[in-house]
Amino acid sequence: MWELVRTSLWFTPALMVSSAIVLSVALVTADEMLDVDPHDVFAFVYNVGPDGAREVLSTIAGSIMTVAGVAFSVTIVALTLASSQFGPHVLRNFMKDKGNQFVLGTFIATFIYCLLVLRTIHTVGDSDFVPAIAVTFAMVLAIVNVGVLIFFVHHISVAIQADTVISSIFHELVEDLHRLFPEELGEEPPENENNAAPQPIPEDWPQADYVNAPRSGYLQAIDSENLMETARKHDLLLYLRYRPGDYIAAGSSLATVRCGEKLDRHLAESMAKSFIVGSQRTPEQDAEFGIHQLVEVAVRALSPSINSPYTAITCVDRLGSVLCFLTRSEFPSSCRYDDDGQLRVIARPMTFSGITNAAFDQIRQYGRTSVAVTVRLLETLRRVAAETRTSEQKHAIGRQADMIARGARESLPEKNDVEDVQQRYQTVLDTLKSHDLAVAVSR
Repeated sequence: MWELVRTSLWFTPALMVSSAIVLSVALVTADEMLDVDPHDVFAFVYNVGPDGAREVLSTIAGSIMTVAGVAFSVTIVALTLASSQFGPHVLRNFMKDKGNQFVLGTFIATFIYCLLVLRTIHTVGDSDFVPAIAVTFAMVLAIVNVGVLIFFVHHISVAIQADTVISSIFHELVEDLHRLFPEELGEEPPENENNAAPQPIPEDWPQADYVNAPRSGYLQAIDSENLMETARKHDLLLYLRYRPGDYIAAGSSLATVRCGEKLDRHLAESMAKSFIVGSQRTPEQDAEFGIHQLVEVAVRALSPSINSPYTAITCVDRLGSVLCFLTRSEFPSSCRYDDDGQLRVIARPMTFSGITNAAFDQIRQYGRTSVAVTVRLLETLRRVAAETRTSEQKHAIGRQADMIARGARESLPEKNDVEDVQQRYQTVLDTLKSHDLAVAVSR
């Protein structure tokens, strides 16, 4: 729910409008209690009569509403441009942009504030009531809105630039990776236990039952605390068949459960609620979400309609930084234990090889005819190769380098281009070998 709220264009403006309503009531009440004489205090600011105050507020409200309409139109144009150039999945980054939400909220809140203050101005016989403090604050808001408009024009111009979009995706991806590694689903196995990923549990697992998906969609997150508590309370062992980011068909098995007897229907339904399924992927627990966004931007940049290899190269550089971080990260075990050291959950593990393939496969496939992209892919792999620490990481990097070099030999017609690619490929292999030697010497 929080993910849906923070990526919407209505939540922050709604909060600001609510604040404007409270502020208008507070300032008008202050005017009534303090009984300020506007003719003496605020005469240098505006015509303090009821008609003048109404004219000031009406002018501000009308102007701000016009500007708000223009701002909404510009936002829609920016979203359309981003969708066509960077891909529809990148729209989420524009929707959650705090700058855009603040600008739209400021315009709407100012409009509502002026309307609410306008209705309090009245003339009863010879007595006039003009909320001098509230009207003066409306003029301050008008000046602030001019600055906000200038900020909005600059912000939206910068936000639709390719480098800014890629940088925004990258920084959010790094934050998600820091949060997800290691993930928390029970306790890690004891130090003397084998941390290797177990083989998939067969369908004929003895005393097994299944938790089925109530509807189709993408697995957005798993309520790990509730799932672990249920497994501990009923003495169950769960094998999770999906991880966040996977697509699930209605009725498919979410988890295989080893239990002493057939699962109670209510218990199975309760466990199914621990799997949060939605219409789209989210970065809440999906480590590959941001990687797929960067890949989508790169692949679109390589399309004939856009043809921007430098944008793709920027994405490759960012993906290389992500893989360098992951070489130093500890991937969580697939075996998850409760507080008593009892194995309760076997999850589908996230692997370095899988993330590497997700990062480079499509860019390699669509960019095989681009010498610049192919060379940068190999240079990035060399940089990651220098950071590798395990045989799995070395194998994943070497496999990608092999496929890139083989694709270049088959697709590039120019002999010198092929030689350049082959030189970078050899550099990757040399780096992997020299790194193995350095590790052996240090040991």
